[in-house]
Amino acid sequence: MAIWTSEIKELEKLYESFKGQLPDLEKELERLIKADDENMILLYSRRCLEVIITELCECELKRPRKTEPLKGIIDKLHKEEKVPSHIITSMHGLNELSTYGAHPKDFDPEQVKPVLNNLSIIVRWYLKYMGSGVILTDGSEQEKDIPEHSEIPKEVIREPKKNPTLILISILLIIVVIIFPKIFGNHSLKNLRSSGERISVAVMPFQNMSNDTTWNIWQIGIQDMMITSFSNSSEDITVRQTESINNLIQNRGIINYASITPSFASTISRRLDANVFIYGNIKQAGSAVRVYAQLIDSKTDEVFKSFQVEDSAEEGNIFIIIDSLTHMVKDFLIVSKLIKEGNPAEVKFEATTENPEAFKYVISGNNAFFGKSDFPAAINYYSQAIAIDSNYLYPAIMISYSYWNQYLYEEGKKWCQKVYEKKDQMPELIKIYASIVHAMYFETPYESIKYQRQLLGIDDQLPDVYTDIGYDYIRLEQYSKAIPELEKALDIYKKWETKPLWSISYINLGIAYLETGQHEKVERLYKIAEKDFPDDLKLTYQQCLFALVKGDTINFSKYLQKAYHIAKENSWTDANCEAQLAAGLSGIGRKDMAETYYREALSLEPEKPERMNDLAFFLIDSERNLAGGMQLVNKALESNPDDYRFLDCKGWGLYKQGKFKEALELIERSWELKPVYSHRIFLHLEAAKKATAGLN
Repeated sequence: MAIWTSEIKELEKLYESFKGQLPDLEKELERLIKADDENMILLYSRRCLEVIITELCECELKRPRKTEPLKGIIDKLHKEEKVPSHIITSMHGLNELSTYGAHPKDFDPEQVKPVLNNLSIIVRWYLKYMGSGVILTDGSEQEKDIPEHSEIPKEVIREPKKNPTLILISILLIIVVIIFPKIFGNHSLKNLRSSGERISVAVMPFQNMSNDTTWNIWQIGIQDMMITSFSNSSEDITVRQTESINNLIQNRGIINYASITPSFASTISRRLDANVFIYGNIKQAGSAVRVYAQLIDSKTDEVFKSFQVEDSAEEGNIFIIIDSLTHMVKDFLIVSKLIKEGNPAEVKFEATTENPEAFKYVISGNNAFFGKSDFPAAINYYSQAIAIDSNYLYPAIMISYSYWNQYLYEEGKKWCQKVYEKKDQMPELIKIYASIVHAMYFETPYESIKYQRQLLGIDDQLPDVYTDIGYDYIRLEQYSKAIPELEKALDIYKKWETKPLWSISYINLGIAYLETGQHEKVERLYKIAEKDFPDDLKLTYQQCLFALVKGDTINFSKYLQKAYHIAKENSWTDANCEAQLAAGLSGIGRKDMAETYYREALSLEPEKPERMNDLAFFLIDSERNLAGGMQLVNKALESNPDDYRFLDCKGWGLYKQGKFKEALELIERSWELKPVYSHRIFLHLEAAKKATAGLN
């Protein structure tokens, strides 16, 4: 038995206490616990310390660690009183002794024990630090409460099932009129909007500081509902959207929201160009639950105002709490305007459900949709939300999106129509999303772009909205217009110091660069993209094609083999692989190679009408073999005479043969049967109309 067994067991208990919450520390501590060599134990102890010091450097010293030695950073943390003195002592002790493992040389195995003891002390303190976000000189946690000297009433107690919101607002306004100048001093909200712009706000996830995991779901729930309310009800406030904030948080490796410190939240807020941010938590005492919130200046970290609301700890009361809390913050932000206009009227809180269980299923659905791209699972969660609350519109919109992402357009349309019929009953933000999905299914990319712009009017720091606008321009073959939109999306991610959610952010920009002849930009872009998405099938496929454009046959072969390997791991058939490559080769002008792969795909699935149509359209569109193409598409139509793709293909073949009236008839029928907008069919239809008009 090793002489440090008891110390390892103590660290193992700590490891189990935060498992799944701090991934970087968890990884190194797990390696330490499993190590059986004293050198490796010292090495992994040092790595655990490095993880903690790196986080403290970013959050407390507000700069990246880079290559600075640990000792220098520990000394700075001590000098600036960011860490208690007794923890600094343990850090120095661990750092000095652990060097014998990092640079192996003679040492006494007994020296492993003080290293592990120091690590236990540091980790226990660090877990408290990550949980409360406040460090005291004795290492204890400080409850973030309203200062005792505040002139604002310390608590606003809400009784269950009552709604005295107007009384609360009236009291708040009277008090704010009296002490408004004292609260803000030189950092007033008036100064924040001195440029005439609206106040921009970032709402952080609320932290569950109770011992009841039931409230975990409301960490995002409160955040999301406050953002929705701000978005729908005030022309004075610009609020950053949930996906922007939480994407940035998650890409910094934060899984447990309780580990978000005020300093970290301030950094996130500044990256989002928000003037202020809302930082809050949930606490429970007996039968009561209390929600706290602080309004904090993003630049100075000064707390403008603290708010709190209390109610009985019944989950159904959370909507009452959020309603009151949102009103307090909102009215405080726009109080100068309200006072000036003499109109302190209440603005109705526009929640789209009042059922906590339904809301929980939506949060789970969003995790599946945005976090895992698991669209069937997302549909299941959203459907359960609707089963609980049939008037809940947001999950119905997301079901429609989920079907779109699976190319199940008919199912998606049904859900879209159900929602769109209730458009006039929706809050403004939900109405915009409903309009976007309606445009996707029933209108053109132009309408989709218009509604996406409306989202940017609410929050201009939504990179995925810029990505979607760029994609719509690519669908319209307007590549020059797509480029600035796609570049803006990547600029935001760069400012956030994180990578995009999906590789498509890079791929679409690469396609637009390629179509506009900007090959050097494509090359630089794909180098960055490959670092962020090293095994992405779509990216590898584009790299394969670009290598051929450059005449680089070696890299073409390398990326082709890699793409085939990834495709097979994702259950692609050989025919799918050949057909996809053929389409790409045709797009870059390699017609001979494209025909070879199209024919190979057809030989692998000779009875499949889609393979016949793929080769037929290629032969017709490139005018390589009109007769052969028409023969193939006629055979495809025998199996499915109402397939819009086959009808368009044959119609285009008739057009190429100069049979314009027959062509127009088939292409019009294809246009009527298409499930969603197709720019290719639109162009064919316009060409046929123009040709037939010339015959009259």
